[in-house]
Amino acid sequence: MSYGQGGPQDQWDPWKPHSQQPWNSGGDGTPDWAALAEASEARAKRRRLLLIGGGALATVAIGVAVAVAVVSANGGDKRSDESASQLPSADIPSKSAGAPSFDPTTAPPPLDPKDFVSTGKKDKAPLSPEILFPGTQLTMAETVYKKGPTADARTCSSAAQGTLPKVLTSNDCTRLMRVTYTRDGIAVTVGVAVFDTEAQALRAKKQADTKSIVRSLSGGGVRPFCTGAVCRSTTNSFGRYAYFTIAGYTSGKDVTEKNTEVYASGDDLAEFTFRQIRRRGEAQASAAANE
Repeated sequence: MSYGQGGPQDQWDPWKPHSQQPWNSGGDGTPDWAALAEASEARAKRRRLLLIGGGALATVAIGVAVAVAVVSANGGDKRSDESASQLPSADIPSKSAGAPSFDPTTAPPPLDPKDFVSTGKKDKAPLSPEILFPGTQLTMAETVYKKGPTADARTCSSAAQGTLPKVLTSNDCTRLMRVTYTRDGIAVTVGVAVFDTEAQALRAKKQADTKSIVRSLSGGGVRPFCTGAVCRSTTNSFGRYAYFTIAGYTSGKDVTEKNTEVYASGDDLAEFTFRQIRRRGEAQASAAANE
C-alpha cells in the first residue's frame, strides 16, 4: 500500500504560507519556469494595484485634511467675528466733542439812567434851566410851544406858593429852576426842584397837595397869569427831581374842567420835563459805560 500517491498535488500559491512550489508533471525535479514566471507577474500586478489604491487613499486623506483645515479656519474666523461683536462698544467722539467748550459770555446789563439822576453823588453833569430846557421852542405831537422867561432860585421857597414852600424846605430842596412856555393865549410854568436824594424828592411829591403850587413866571413878552385866577397844577418826580406845572390863561380867565386845551398843555410840559430829566440820566450812563 502506498500513501500520498494517485491524488492531485496541492497548487502552489505564492501568497499562501507552506504551499508547495509547482513541479512539472514529468516528476523529474526540474522547476516549471513558466509557472514561476506567471506567479512573479501576478505578484507584480498585485503590488501595482496596491500602490495605486494606496495613492488614491492618500489623496483622499489629504483632501479631507485640507477640507477640515479650511472648515476649522472658517469656523475660527466666525468665532472671532462673534467674539468681536460681543465686545463692549463705545461711541467714537466726534471732532467737536474733543474741543474744549466755554460757557457763553453774558454782556453786563446796561447801566440804568435813573441811577445817575437819583443822587447828587452821581449826577455831576452841568445843570441849568437853559441846559434842561434848550432852544427857543418845543413841539409835542403837533403842538408848538414858544419858550418864554427862565429863572433859577437857590432858595426854593421863594419860587413857590401855597403849601409848597414848606414842603420844599422840609425836604431840603437845594434849587428850584423855572421856565414858561406859551401857545394860543395859554401859559405854562414848569418848576423843577432839585434834592440830594431820590427819597427826598419822593417825599416832597407825597407831601404836596392841591395847594402846593409853583409860582408862575412871566416877563419877556409873557403877561402875568395865575396870580389870582383859578389855574390847573400838577406834581410828579423822577430820580432826585420833583417837578411841578401851573397852567392857565394869560387873559386871567379861570380854568375849568371843560378847558381841555389847558389840561393838555400842562400835561405836554410835564411829559417834556420827564423826558429831559431821563435824557440827562441816559447821557451820563452812556458816558460811564464808555469809560
